[in-house]
Amino acid sequence: MTQTIETPVVHDQARLSQEAKRVTYIGAWLDALLSIIKVTIGFMVGSAALIADGIHSLSDLVTDGFVLAAIHYGRQEPDKDHHYGHGRIETLTTLLLGSVLIFVAGAIAWSSLDRLFSGTDVNAPGALAIVITVIALFSKEWIFRYTMRVAKRVKSKLLEANAWHSRSDALSTAVVLVALVGAQFGLGWLDAVAAIIVGLLVGKVGLDLLWESARELVDTALPVDAQNQMHDVACSVPGVDSVHDLRTRQSAGWVMVDLHVVVGPKITVSEAHEIGNEVSRRLRHEFPALTDVIFHVDPEDDAGAGDPSRLPGLPLRPEVEAALDARWYKHPVWRTLNELQLHYLDDKVSVSLIIDDAVQQPPQCLASQLKALASDIEWLGHVEVLFITRAASSSMR
Repeated sequence: MTQTIETPVVHDQARLSQEAKRVTYIGAWLDALLSIIKVTIGFMVGSAALIADGIHSLSDLVTDGFVLAAIHYGRQEPDKDHHYGHGRIETLTTLLLGSVLIFVAGAIAWSSLDRLFSGTDVNAPGALAIVITVIALFSKEWIFRYTMRVAKRVKSKLLEANAWHSRSDALSTAVVLVALVGAQFGLGWLDAVAAIIVGLLVGKVGLDLLWESARELVDTALPVDAQNQMHDVACSVPGVDSVHDLRTRQSAGWVMVDLHVVVGPKITVSEAHEIGNEVSRRLRHEFPALTDVIFHVDPEDDAGAGDPSRLPGLPLRPEVEAALDARWYKHPVWRTLNELQLHYLDDKVSVSLIIDDAVQQPPQCLASQLKALASDIEWLGHVEVLFITRAASSSMR
């Protein structure tokens, strides 16, 4: 028995999406302003590092656009074509963002190396360029902290990646500031070196984003510690004998898990189902990032047995009843049968026959007789006869 439990989102998704969009819009306006100012001042004073930093800010503006699109489409509810939602849109956008950063990094590093080896003179940038760079540094650090707070609140890996993109811009601006100060005192070569360092920083962020998004796209599991915690939570539920085949994957900051829950072999279907529901409730409570919990109830531990759909199956009730009727139709137990319970255990079909107590023989004797009459059935396991009083039988009817 397999059941899927969807975790209701605790917070209002519309409100969280609006909050994510707002911080991204603020960052986009800031990036646009800084990009224009840095590039303009960079050309005015002849600073390759400041121009490179301005291009970095421009790349931030481009990725802000990607982020806004991904937030809009990636946070939509599941539909008939996307049963698990649209979270992969955020993952794909993060992948694209990382690729753009690597391209930008390569361009910055190449042009800066050419400038360094050509020995191009760099003039003193002046106080205006240094002041603008200081303002840009504090602005990017502020937007990093603001975006990161929102990313944690809305649980968005994409927004978190964009925050780190802003932090990389702040770091590169700090390097540029050092270069400008050095150029002001005659160390012009520092400008090209700073631009190369900026390129390396941008490339490092891009590679990190590519790695994380690629891991998510190939359904990389949660860390082992988190999986062990989930296993322990599931095993703590009363009625759970053991848990196996626990698997996890992630999508845009959310987590999905499926697991097999082993319960008593002869409990009712409804009790087993409720035990599974309780497992999902406790997992959801302990791990708020869970969006889907799929549990499969097992009557015995079949860990490592392989996919049952690829193995020979046992006969279902119609075939079982036909086979038993062909051998037991003359026996009084079969003629007074109230209920036949089937238990698929140990690769056999065990049967429990519930009859009226009118048959005047011990139940063990009756079970032995029935077992002997059906000794040719290879799949037949344990045979059990249970008496039910006539009063109870009437009540059942």
